[in-house]
Amino acid sequence: MTASISADELFEQQRERLELRWVAGQEGGSHRLEAVETVARRPSLAGYLNAIYPNKVQILGTEELTWLDALDSRQRWETIHKIMHFRPLALVISKDQACPEDLRIAAEESAIPLWSSPKRGHELLNHLQYHLARTLAPRVTLHGVFMEIYSIGVLVTGESGSGKSELALELVTRGHRLVADDAPEFTQIAPDVLDGTCPEMLQDLLEVRGLGVLNIRDMFGDTAVKRNKYLRLIVHLTPPMETASGDGIERLTGDLGTRRVLDLDVPTVTLQVIAGRNLAVLTEAAARVHILRAKGVDPAAAFMARHSHFLERAQ
Repeated sequence: MTASISADELFEQQRERLELRWVAGQEGGSHRLEAVETVARRPSLAGYLNAIYPNKVQILGTEELTWLDALDSRQRWETIHKIMHFRPLALVISKDQACPEDLRIAAEESAIPLWSSPKRGHELLNHLQYHLARTLAPRVTLHGVFMEIYSIGVLVTGESGSGKSELALELVTRGHRLVADDAPEFTQIAPDVLDGTCPEMLQDLLEVRGLGVLNIRDMFGDTAVKRNKYLRLIVHLTPPMETASGDGIERLTGDLGTRRVLDLDVPTVTLQVIAGRNLAVLTEAAARVHILRAKGVDPAAAFMARHSHFLERAQ
């Protein structure tokens, strides 16, 4: 899925926080910035005025306006023309400085949004860069139920009818929290972080066969749901294997693997759905073991090391 944002949307989302005021170029409010544009060349999403590698949102602080004022009339006209030619999403003047008339006219003629804010340049830079990076980050929708179990984000996956929702309902009754059912959305907000959220239409809802759609917040209270969580583990439910080895290395390490989600390999545990197994307890145990492994504690590796040491002593 390709994320995008328009100048109008960015202005509305940040207007109160940054006290933005629209100065000129309102006709360019519909111009959209798509995620694919952010990797086409070197500019960053937001930054101070750069006429060589223009940012998507150009911030004009005191130094930038002073530099423009120091140019002769021809250089100034050429510089402003070059800025508009690169079609930035918006220009933002910091500290409520007076807007140069030629810059305002150029923005109006080029339909480039020109905003003003009383905030300092570094505040504008931090807020806009973070907001744009998060909005335009790579994202994907996966099929499953996303839960918070023992403070980590766990995605329960499996074929339709494998019991994902029933397992989620039992986990909620055991004190864990629901993030999203059926179609959680994951955004890569950092090189090693996938943030999972719920689509607005599905928030607080869990669909269980035979019971229909349940509102978890209404049934269990506000503490039973969570708005977002970082994905750390995938628990995959699978039908019983017809030919299970039973004595392989999996008996020691568990059925472990990884699943590629965007640019990250997420640890995966596969659990067979067999009559009589308590999947809620097994899922909780999988989360606990994952937390231990993240701390450098591997029970299987410790057992194998103990076994090797025992064999050496027996020789």
